[in-house]
Amino acid sequence: MEKCRIIHDLEPKIVETCTIEVNGLDVQIVRKDIKNLHLGVYPPDGRVRVAVPLAMSNDAVRLAVIHSLGWIKQEQASFEAQPRQLEREMMTSESHYFLGKRYRLRVVTDNGPAKIVRQNAFLELHAPATASMKQRQRILQQWYRQELKQLIPPLLLKWQGLLGIADVHWGIRRMKTKWGSCNPTARHILFNLELAKKPMHCLEYILVHELVHLFYRKHDKNFYAMLTRLMPKWQLYRDQLNDFILSHERWK
Repeated sequence: MEKCRIIHDLEPKIVETCTIEVNGLDVQIVRKDIKNLHLGVYPPDGRVRVAVPLAMSNDAVRLAVIHSLGWIKQEQASFEAQPRQLEREMMTSESHYFLGKRYRLRVVTDNGPAKIVRQNAFLELHAPATASMKQRQRILQQWYRQELKQLIPPLLLKWQGLLGIADVHWGIRRMKTKWGSCNPTARHILFNLELAKKPMHCLEYILVHELVHLFYRKHDKNFYAMLTRLMPKWQLYRDQLNDFILSHERWK
């Protein structure tokens, strides 16, 4: 069954989104003012998305997807094979990650303010004895958010100075398929909360990547030339991000 709706894109352009089924696969179609078809398979679960020109029919998209089924299945299998944490129960001795380093969780019963304290190889989670698993998860997520809020400003200040730009706004959000995003018109960058778990150079790579979008909106040769000049090892950092152990969560 095909489902379509019209939405407004950030750029802004009118975009139609459709969902079709191709050989048992749900395929999201995004129509926008572009010249060529772009097919992507996205982590963590291998979601299939196709960006196509406004005039391209669903039948033409379906044919393109069928021709690429082998590659799509290969990409989905690759995501499925990646190491993934077991579901977190927020109990003592569980493994959690911060800036690419593995920590053991230590749950501490505490009637004071809920908090996370980093102690050598441990993350101490202080919470009341009555705190549920969901509440302990929120405590840890809030700590990740606060850490990112401290880590991002010095990096942003550094790169704004190097690039000679100002008035860049930013925020943190849990995102399904992107490590970051940039709205060049609003000069606003979003960072995925999951970046708190990744190595520091990966966070910096995402920041630089999104700043380059202030100069070049599209991932064209000019975009990649500038990114390579600023950060010659960006491909290594990108691959490290994609290869790093995934959260247990499967985004819905």
